[in-house]
Amino acid sequence: MTPRFRKLIGAAIMIAFVMVYALIAMAVAQSHPVQDAPGLVQALYYVLIGLGWVLPIMPLIKWMEAPSKQPHN
Repeated sequence: MTPRFRKLIGAAIMIAFVMVYALIAMAVAQSHPVQDAPGLVQALYYVLIGLGWVLPIMPLIKWMEAPSKQPHN
């Protein structure tokens, strides 16, 4: 697989993942435990959720950036 095609596939997967992740994060944020929590707890939730998508995406980014195994002509 060429690096260009691998990046195209990875970008599409990443966009889909972030969209679903954001929808789930918003639904959880609207739940009663988060809404009723003190401001500091809410802020901590938003910081953790805002940065939390990076860990699951890291293997995909590494795969996208991996060098091609095909010899160049």
